Amino acid sequence: MKRLTLLLGIIGSFSGVLHAADFRIKNSTVLTSEGAYHWSQSRPAVIPGNPARVIVTTQEIEKRGSHGYRDIYMTETTNGAKTWSKPQRIDALLRKRNEDGVERVMGDICPQWHAKTKTLLITGKCFGFLANANDNKAKDDSSQERVAYAVYAPDTQKWTGMKIMAMPEKDHAGNPIIEPNAGCHQRVDLPNGDLLLPVRYRADPKKRAYTTVVTRCTFDGETLTYHEHGSEHTISIPRGLYEPSVCAFKGRYFLTMRGEENGHITRSDDGLNYQPTVEWKFDDGKPLLSANAQQHWITHAEGLYLIYSRKGANNDHVFRNRAPIFIAQVDPEKLHLIRATEQVLMPESGVDLTGGFAPVDVNADETWVISSEMAFPEARKDENNRVLLAKILWSRP
Repeated sequence: MKRLTLLLGIIGSFSGVLHAADFRIKNSTVLTSEGAYHWSQSRPAVIPGNPARVIVTTQEIEKRGSHGYRDIYMTETTNGAKTWSKPQRIDALLRKRNEDGVERVMGDICPQWHAKTKTLLITGKCFGFLANANDNKAKDDSSQERVAYAVYAPDTQKWTGMKIMAMPEKDHAGNPIIEPNAGCHQRVDLPNGDLLLPVRYRADPKKRAYTTVVTRCTFDGETLTYHEHGSEHTISIPRGLYEPSVCAFKGRYFLTMRGEENGHITRSDDGLNYQPTVEWKFDDGKPLLSANAQQHWITHAEGLYLIYSRKGANNDHVFRNRAPIFIAQVDPEKLHLIRATEQVLMPESGVDLTGGFAPVDVNADETWVISSEMAFPEARKDENNRVLLAKILWSRP
């Protein structure tokens, strides 16, 4: 036993692996739905103050189907998630019919504090819905997708309506930039206030295959403006690479992207131009198989972490194997996951947990991950769903 302990200590000293004792996980429930809709695409942000406000934006969604998005709400806590406020509908972001007959609403929303302007900048995508003559139910129209954003000013407690960020007509390769959006992502805010905002778009009008880029944008507290983007990444597997997330770690930038068969990772020195992508793997060479699902980043102290779902976890009964949510440490040099560090962050209960989820650093001691239960099986289709919290409680700063 002593020999095994010594061996593990040696391995840890060479790999930079943090041991389980370096954090513990505490799970709880934020909200439970009522009535005709579920909560969906729930993500957290921190508004600094004394006390700090941890807010969660969440969106009503029809219980049947995947894109029946309705109105957007916000709930918050100022006491470490002991209690949460009653969800408040954000009136400025109501789903509504426009003069052209299209119903539009912001969706796949990702809130994040923008320190330079002291505002909460919410980025995502525009969803558009057209009336269906056959059943009088609005049908999702993907041609309406755009990079959408909205702003919340804590000082005045005022929200803007949904705004659209203009993008260039063509990419560096001369392909059209079709239906760009910034849904289900993580962005990086630079010290000067500029944003590294990952965006995906279609580059071929005949295919629903996505290309991912990281854009550099400026934000003045009211208007989000595109300035440039770097390398362009896609793969031949159907739907390409999309729902990208970027993070900064020890002077470099890391980008993870959803793929139909597995996620992909790449690295950059400047945040815009990235190396060719590689599939996510463990350090034993086996593929991660985070198939058709998002992955997101957590950085803490000396560690770079990925949170994700994957196949092969006795979870074939879960829609697209999207539960449980795992956390594992990333080797930033070799761009793979260290299998020995994998832990369950949020356990599965038979439903999708990574259709819309995200982390936020609440303080030096705590990182929170928020997710919604989605994609209930037929036998449970009328159940209410929950917005869930997994606290990562770090034992060292």
